Amino acid sequence: MQRRFLSCFAVIVALFALFVGNTFLQEKTGVRPSEYPAEWKVIFGQAKSPTVKPNPETVTVKKGSKPDTGAEMVLPCDIILDRDVTMTLRDGTKLYTDILRPANSPANLPAIIGWSPYGKIVPTAPAQGVPPANFSGWAKFEGPDAGFWCNHGYAVVNPDVRGTNYSEGNIQYWGRVDAADGYDFIEWVAKQPWCNGKVALHGASWLGICQNYIAALKPPHLTAIAPFGVHLTDMYRDDVMRGGFGTWQFNKMVTDGLMGLNLVEQPYANAQAYPLMNKYWEDKTVDMKNITIPTYWAGAYGMDSKGFITLGSKQKWFRAPFNQGEWPDQYNPTNQADLLRFFDRYLKGINNGWEATPTARVTVLDPGGVDQENLPFSSWPPVETQYQKFYLDAKAGTLSLQPVTTSSNASYDAATGQATFTTKFVNDTYVIGFPKLRLWVEAAGANDMDIFVKVEKIDNNGNILETTGGYTTKYSGPDGQLRASLRALDRKISTDYLPVPTYEKNEYLSSGQIVSLDIPIANTGMFWHAGQRLQLTVAGDKLKGNTSAINKGTHIIHSGPKYGSYLQLPIVPVKK
Repeated sequence: MQRRFLSCFAVIVALFALFVGNTFLQEKTGVRPSEYPAEWKVIFGQAKSPTVKPNPETVTVKKGSKPDTGAEMVLPCDIILDRDVTMTLRDGTKLYTDILRPANSPANLPAIIGWSPYGKIVPTAPAQGVPPANFSGWAKFEGPDAGFWCNHGYAVVNPDVRGTNYSEGNIQYWGRVDAADGYDFIEWVAKQPWCNGKVALHGASWLGICQNYIAALKPPHLTAIAPFGVHLTDMYRDDVMRGGFGTWQFNKMVTDGLMGLNLVEQPYANAQAYPLMNKYWEDKTVDMKNITIPTYWAGAYGMDSKGFITLGSKQKWFRAPFNQGEWPDQYNPTNQADLLRFFDRYLKGINNGWEATPTARVTVLDPGGVDQENLPFSSWPPVETQYQKFYLDAKAGTLSLQPVTTSSNASYDAATGQATFTTKFVNDTYVIGFPKLRLWVEAAGANDMDIFVKVEKIDNNGNILETTGGYTTKYSGPDGQLRASLRALDRKISTDYLPVPTYEKNEYLSSGQIVSLDIPIANTGMFWHAGQRLQLTVAGDKLKGNTSAINKGTHIIHSGPKYGSYLQLPIVPVKK
């Protein structure tokens, strides 16, 4: 009897070990992993060699000074800079960090962390598009500018995260390991003698993305987050494998430039080795319901904002800024003052009326016209949204509000061709939120197809209208893409306006088979004047000359009563 009991006990212990070993259950059991399970076979490569060794010191940067980096904002206060302070993570890994504090009030400070592997050395030059007058130089790349924040009574903390430069370990790419490191670091910062126990995360792009992963682990002293330029909460679906096929070139460029003494995780290589959804990619997906702290979320169009929809906090605000890029937006004085009110409210407890701020403020772009900034809404997407279907007529190349009664099809060369469909708006029309495309398709001469789609405004001569938004990138409208064999949807999380494919297995097409694809299209905010036309383009390449390798033969688009292909647009009633 005793042996049987011990045997059963051993089985229970083994099962428990497996339970704890699963990275998704680790979050629930409170265990914070320090490395990926070996069975995931995560691919790492050698990081670039760092160039500047740690040099612990404390210096004072004087008010009125300007660094020799091209930054022109005169420092408005003295700053105490503690360089290369060491911090130890839960597994013994040591990080180096810089701490910048206002010299006139060096204690009882809320802290703002810029978490990234891009290096912490300051001063820096203004990022592309940032007016030098808006930047003091005392910010790590894409991070909070200490010249602004220290002057308003905040400390700015810039770590070299795991594996970066001379910090120990291997560089991680978001997911639970990096998030757990952020958890440890936040709790360490909160215990520093100069800190009031209130800690926030802020920054753009990488520094924005990581905030969601970290906040989902609920560090006790993380009080608020402010991710800017957020373009993914799901690395597979929103980044390296968008649509189910490799779009990892930008990821490779970023990864190959990271510096450290050891290894760097290579998501682009993992995308090539593991092209279907698996445990590794699930680890790169944020459960946004777990984020319950005040959140200020800013992201331009073409970037992911669907995470905001399921974000668990009741104190959350969304801003879709003027299409100027995340760096100019982040250091814009008006936006910094806006974010200051948010942080003052939740990190300092100042009753400044922040809660009256509209939940969503969006810029509506008018290619060829004048953009409208900061339109207020009570939710994102706007609760006023009316989802309207515009049905494709394959033969006529048109879109109409009425279902098409005659069957027809349109075809194009899978490698080089495209099909276009247009409609003219009778009234002024706001398209704000998430479009989607239901497309009935057939592959002739192949068993799969990659579909690229784009929604744009065109003039009466068929020319595509663009807006630069005051930045170097042009914007003509939102896009989407999907591999036909990966069309199966995750019914648990898909909605009528936001389809979410599972990407778990390929379902290849047989000869003559006609299938429906629900293609998610990036969120947008655009305005069409009465009489202006919308054009939908469906193509076998990225509409930028980069043809998908699997696209062969002919793509056929079907329309009609049996195959009701349609473009669904989020129409918001015009505000009078």
